[in-house]
Amino acid sequence: MQKPTDFNNSPPTKPNFSVRQMAVIGVMTAVTCILAPFSIPIGPVPISMTNLAIYFSLYVLGMKKGTISYLVYLLIGLIGVPVFSGFTSGPEKLFGPTGGYLIGFLPMAILAGLVIDKFHHRRIISFLGMVAGTIICYALGTIWLGYQAHLDWKAALFAGVIPFLPGDIIKMALAAVLGPEIRKQLVKAQLFI
Repeated sequence: MQKPTDFNNSPPTKPNFSVRQMAVIGVMTAVTCILAPFSIPIGPVPISMTNLAIYFSLYVLGMKKGTISYLVYLLIGLIGVPVFSGFTSGPEKLFGPTGGYLIGFLPMAILAGLVIDKFHHRRIISFLGMVAGTIICYALGTIWLGYQAHLDWKAALFAGVIPFLPGDIIKMALAAVLGPEIRKQLVKAQLFI
């Protein structure tokens, strides 16, 4: 006869995240919540700082925790806190014309984060990782924008990608230059998680 399991004497399990890790994830989520709503409307898709906040989160937190930080931001916006571009929120934003970009930031964070985790000290490779992730975000966002706004692919591309290229290249370059320095200082201060 098998002895019943005694749950009171089972070995303690290690939590997935420490309090400090959760706090830093929270701080980077707050940074995204502060930067993302500030936007410049130039058509159906506004210029926002969301991707810049994500790039820096990836340097500060790494891929896994940086992606979690973005997911928390997304959930905060979905429940009604006005943290999306233009101080908007709710499911209607996610399912509206720009929702594909909000979803596209997830694979962007994963791909760029994987590259940054492995090559954070190599700026060009990290920059190219951000470019690759941003292309995926552009693709998902453009497809959804075209579907929602009844635009052909060329019109959707000119509404949701072309005007953003110069600014996004500057954001990626800024993250590639400053991100490694920020990470180095966090490591030196024993704050990198």
